[in-house]
Amino acid sequence: MARVILASASPRRRRLLREAGIEFEVHVSGVDESHDHSSEPEAVAEELARRKAMAVAGSFRGQDALCLGADTVVAIPTEEGWRYLGKPADAQEAGSMLNLLSGTRHAVVTGVCVVRCVDQEPYGGSERTTVVMRTISQGEIEAYVGSREWEDKAGGYAIQESADAFVVGLEGGGFDNVVGLPVDLAKGLLEAAAG
Repeated sequence: MARVILASASPRRRRLLREAGIEFEVHVSGVDESHDHSSEPEAVAEELARRKAMAVAGSFRGQDALCLGADTVVAIPTEEGWRYLGKPADAQEAGSMLNLLSGTRHAVVTGVCVVRCVDQEPYGGSERTTVVMRTISQGEIEAYVGSREWEDKAGGYAIQESADAFVVGLEGGGFDNVVGLPVDLAKGLLEAAAG
């Protein structure tokens, strides 16, 4: 397979790719991650993943390389549409997010885009997991915020760390998707782009 370039700074995505036996190098995109809050989670995640992958792939135009971008969004369904929870700016915001997520069924969607650098052709998709979270006590929220595990995590929690204690079920998608990269989808897109 062509060389694989990961357009992400996420240590969780790096770990999942390594565990899948995929060799890669990292080039962070640094793109703007603002988005239309009225869109469906799949559309948001796929657009952000495409933006990241295309930004990095442009630096390798004409080369035999595949650039993989990914973005994970956490969204709570409301009567007005979706409420998106990004990465908390500070401990207070992390606590507020956990209060919002407590006792909910919310969506975690990861968009994945692989760009074939030789001709800049994108291949994209996404996976949705419904996360069922139990009611979390204020003491648990304060302890979790104090652990600082929420830093740099969409929605303010990391299921692969101690926040798995708050989750009572996953529906429709895999654990790896909630961590930040649906590995089977990523592998399929890499294979499709490689031809």
